[in-house]
Amino acid sequence: MTRVVLSIGSNMGDRLAHLQSVLDGLGRAATAVSPVYETDAWGGVEQEPFLNAVVIAEDPLLDGHGWLRRAHEFEDAAGRVREQRWGPRTLDVDLVSCVGADGEVLLDDPDLTLPHPYAQVRAFVLIPWLAVDPAATLTVAGTARAVTDCLDAIDAGERAGVRPTDLRLRLRNGD
Repeated sequence: MTRVVLSIGSNMGDRLAHLQSVLDGLGRAATAVSPVYETDAWGGVEQEPFLNAVVIAEDPLLDGHGWLRRAHEFEDAAGRVREQRWGPRTLDVDLVSCVGADGEVLLDDPDLTLPHPYAQVRAFVLIPWLAVDPAATLTVAGTARAVTDCLDAIDAGERAGVRPTDLRLRLRNGD
């Protein structure tokens, strides 16, 4: 069994529908979803705010690269265009962490780095993740750290920029 933590975000078009499309596509593999947050764009490109959430999913047949293929399929289905790094996008699906039978997958190859190399400095990832998994841990520089500790190390202003919404995503349970 592999368990993946996915960070999903959208700041173009029907943002909530783009996020929901990930849950719909995952079906029963999605086991938990965080509340939806609105956040300012990260990375210095001027653009509209994002809706962000974290999804936890499990699939015994997928490894890290399999999850990456699924993430790209969801982005492609939403019409994502990769024109500008950290630019606006209909859907962004990032693999934050992947856990297999032998523990957290640590991977650094040209196509995929696990855990996500910026996860520990992104409040828009950590806050939703903690909402769905308060005991979450993440390997940072070779050491497992509590996600709460990673969040505490982020500037208070950036943490405040992750704003709760009344929007909700729905898990699909086969109906």
